[in-house]
Amino acid sequence: MRSLTLPHDAFRTLAHRLADFSSDYLDSLPELPSYPPGITGAETQSLFACDIPWEPQGTAPFDCLNDVFRLSRPASPRFFGYVFGSGDPIGILGEFATAALHQNAAAWRSAPAGVIIERTVVGWLAEAVGCPGFTGSLTLGGSSANLMGLCMAREAKAAANQAGARGGVIYASTEAHMSIAKAAALLGLGYDAVRLIPVDDAFRMRTDDLRHAIHADRAAGKLPIAVVASAGTTATGSIDPLAGIADICQEFKLWMHVDGAYGALASLAVPDAFRGMDRADSLSLDPHKWLYQPTGCGCLLYRDPAAARRAFSHSGDYARALSDDPIEGFAVFEESIELSRPVRALKLWLSLRYYGMRAFQESIREDLHLAQVLTASIDAEPALERLAPVPLSAVCFRYSGASGGLDALNRAILNRVIRRGRVYISNATIHGKFALRACIVNHRTTEADVQAVVTEVLAAAAEISSGPL
Repeated sequence: MRSLTLPHDAFRTLAHRLADFSSDYLDSLPELPSYPPGITGAETQSLFACDIPWEPQGTAPFDCLNDVFRLSRPASPRFFGYVFGSGDPIGILGEFATAALHQNAAAWRSAPAGVIIERTVVGWLAEAVGCPGFTGSLTLGGSSANLMGLCMAREAKAAANQAGARGGVIYASTEAHMSIAKAAALLGLGYDAVRLIPVDDAFRMRTDDLRHAIHADRAAGKLPIAVVASAGTTATGSIDPLAGIADICQEFKLWMHVDGAYGALASLAVPDAFRGMDRADSLSLDPHKWLYQPTGCGCLLYRDPAAARRAFSHSGDYARALSDDPIEGFAVFEESIELSRPVRALKLWLSLRYYGMRAFQESIREDLHLAQVLTASIDAEPALERLAPVPLSAVCFRYSGASGGLDALNRAILNRVIRRGRVYISNATIHGKFALRACIVNHRTTEADVQAVVTEVLAAAAEISSGPL
């Protein structure tokens, strides 16, 4: 018997144990603190950092799962930090099934069912966001999707795969996600190749400034290659004027990439807000945000598969397809930066079929509604000041019921709110001001949960004003 053979009964026992443990944990989420109380780096280091286990420990490590879960930030209904989905239980079961199946979704021949499921799901996503006919692949997340989209743009407008990067300029708003500048650096263009275009009062890219920047770069002998339009900025959820940007890209023959990692799937609920998104050459979106999937499920959609192949096709003989059949010969790795890749689509395929897309559409609408409920509560409270519009579900505000030092005060309020453990919010910088930020991308959240944000911020402020606890 091989050293890593696990008897069937032992696997079944552990699987049932883990299923029961996980089910109990999910049931407890509404009652759990929104952040582990009293957690310290020293405690996590002492519990989980240990010497390499050369000898078997059997089921003892499973006993440690209690501590792992206790010292992790739970997917609470009151988690409003970042832009992070809430982990649908059907998706969780899909992850388990994916791991048991253990396929490499690099090509049809290495994962026949998995690749067809992925191509099917990608088609569903394209249709759902108003881009029928687009194709693409599932990625690790929005950052990798943005990198791939901009790699396609560079190869289409300033081919570099053979002889290396020869420069090129990418345009994005000052509110663009940090992954855009990272992508420019990784593609050999450099941070300085990213032109950050000013935004209007609603934090949307100013198309007149975009046009001016393109003209200026051309006059200076530089090569504009792509514009990144945001369909839901990270800080405020703002949506750039997609149709106007598409017009400019068409006029100057530039690649249009839409970073929709946060917001694109909200087009299921408010399609008019995303008019012009269907004119993009490539589009990122994250099912692990607004389809609530377990982490590690992003997506890149694109109009032209040939553009993806120009950017990513470079195969050794050992990986070449052995069939000319359009299904059996299909290789995802010819249109992706990845070779070894999991079947990311199975969890999403199960979730969408179990609930139906309409249920996700309704849940996104409810998230948008809850953001407006929170907005109204903030606007009605004299001690709070909203700092930005709320086009999607990110609400930026601050406590203003004190004189002077508001940035430091709100930083202290944020730390106190998290320490109190009743809601979890994050922060942003709005017009140079430190802002408290609540982002609702959570299928478990109720109106009472979002109302708790105001209650907790005011309570934290009161504690601070009364002195250290």
